[in-house]
Amino acid sequence: MISSERISKRVRQLGREISEVYANIDTPLVLVAILKGATVFSADLLRTLNIPAELEFVRAASYGAGTKTSGRVKIAHMVEGSLEGRHVLLVEDIVDSGRTIDTIQRRFRRMKPASLRVAALLDRPARRELPVQIDFPGFVIPDRFVIGYGLDYAGLYRELPGIYSLS
Repeated sequence: MISSERISKRVRQLGREISEVYANIDTPLVLVAILKGATVFSADLLRTLNIPAELEFVRAASYGAGTKTSGRVKIAHMVEGSLEGRHVLLVEDIVDSGRTIDTIQRRFRRMKPASLRVAALLDRPARRELPVQIDFPGFVIPDRFVIGYGLDYAGLYRELPGIYSLS
């Protein structure tokens, strides 16, 4: 569906956009990768930034081993340390129903960050159940289950360099 070349080009564009938005902040930007799917995207995005940035992780899941969301979001790991007064960018692999990003945003807002924005490699609006804003979107995709570039099916296919539809 999306070649590694197109992904690389878009990630570089996102890195420039993010760097411009956060160019004048007085502390490093806190990138929070949502594990495990956003690991590859987060690493590549981090390397494109030309501003100081820290990398943190949160682990959340709603799929398990299936191709449809369970409807419940489980947060297994939160960032370590305070985010109060910090500029936070949540980095997600894909936004479908909106439940995962909404749950994480509500939890993070209680930590009183100076700002809280979202970068998502993929946006699949056909499955949206909750209204969520993606501040830095990568690609809008149709309602297909996708794998590759960090996205998996039952733990497999994360290593694929592009985005593929699972048939």
